[in-house]
Amino acid sequence: MSSFAIRHAAIFTVDPRNRVIPDGTLVVQDGVITQAGDDREVNIPENCEVIDARGHALLPGLIDCHSHSSLMRGITENMPLMEWLPWYQLEHRAMTEEFAYHSARLCYLEALQSGTTCVMDMFRYMDRCADAAGELGLRVQLAPYVADKPGKDFFSTREENRQLIHSHHETQNGRIRVWMGLEHLFYCTEDAYREAAQLSREYGVGIHTHCSEQKEEERAVTAELGRRSLAMLDHYGILGERTLLAHCVWLNDEEVARVADTGTSIAHCPVSNAKLASGVARVPEMLAAGVTVGLGTDGPVCNNSLTMFEEMKFASLIQKATRLDATALPADQILRMATINGAKALGLDHEIGSLEVGKKADLLLLDLGKANMTPVSVSEQGGNLLWNLVYAASSSNVAGVWVDGARLIDNGEATLVTQSSVITEAQRQGLALFAACDKLSHTRAAMV
Repeated sequence: MSSFAIRHAAIFTVDPRNRVIPDGTLVVQDGVITQAGDDREVNIPENCEVIDARGHALLPGLIDCHSHSSLMRGITENMPLMEWLPWYQLEHRAMTEEFAYHSARLCYLEALQSGTTCVMDMFRYMDRCADAAGELGLRVQLAPYVADKPGKDFFSTREENRQLIHSHHETQNGRIRVWMGLEHLFYCTEDAYREAAQLSREYGVGIHTHCSEQKEEERAVTAELGRRSLAMLDHYGILGERTLLAHCVWLNDEEVARVADTGTSIAHCPVSNAKLASGVARVPEMLAAGVTVGLGTDGPVCNNSLTMFEEMKFASLIQKATRLDATALPADQILRMATINGAKALGLDHEIGSLEVGKKADLLLLDLGKANMTPVSVSEQGGNLLWNLVYAASSSNVAGVWVDGARLIDNGEATLVTQSSVITEAQRQGLALFAACDKLSHTRAAMV
């Protein structure tokens, strides 16, 4: 793999000191960061490609800690979660390998175009999702949508999850990792949870599931199972340092403390939680307790967008608005949630999530010379640029994206696939999926 240097960029390292280098240079050799510092102090190797990044900011690639690939964008709208789920399940009743593949290709392309370099995807036919990720070069964590309760046989099986670990875990030079994926307490038996905990230890893989997303859901879990969601998951033995829980909107103080004590991580999905009227997660309390909190989009079916810039901005603003506290979740905290915290939640913080020597070169280069980022003032404390990365930047600013040192987006265009063909085929497949779901609409059933 060739070496390259990105010179004269405003580098936001997101390292333990939140170091900002106003005129920085970063060197990559064989997919790994070998130098990152002030341009005057970096020695660029001979025969090294040099990219002049004046007027650009360089960040770690953004990390989406919870997503569901889908072609069902803008179809299930104006519904709270418990009403929305029966309609969403139609997609999985109609799902085929081909639909899954094109869902993943489209979503992974959108992720890369918006500066995301790593996605935790919970979906179906995830061997085909792995194929899509391999084509585009994206780093993915694959958590099959496992459900084994009666009537939920349209999701993935426990055996499929086990086989996917054997066939795909740590493939594509380690860019593809497989997790134990559990849909929900209403979808999975106690045996499924206990087996997931056992296989997590046996294979050294993570566990991903949903928890406490909506108040009505929490009430239903308590009524049906006799415990609140987190207590039930704790009873099943899956809390721990390898476990990532999505949502956790309705945790109380004792539950936040239990998450922290067990080292369990949380994927916060503020846009989806707002859109489905689920509420606002108590993120400041989680962070204060020492919980690792990353950000997730939750996928296009309940977000419509896979842009982590939107997720960052909204995550901050919803806390300020609902708490009447303008200081809640400032830009530096939010940027960490979208990068190094997300990496830690996925067990990858020793590899990605910050721009440090020895880490893999998952990089995001942003063009600052556009109206939405002007004027630019950058200092070792970040200047106004720090705040504008969170509150003003968008996919339109993405000039370059690298994963493992390979450039996957160059001035907005994918380098390994033909964007137009991905989009054209996704359009065709999406309309076919809409029609298949419509034919099944009479079969929809309540979550419980």
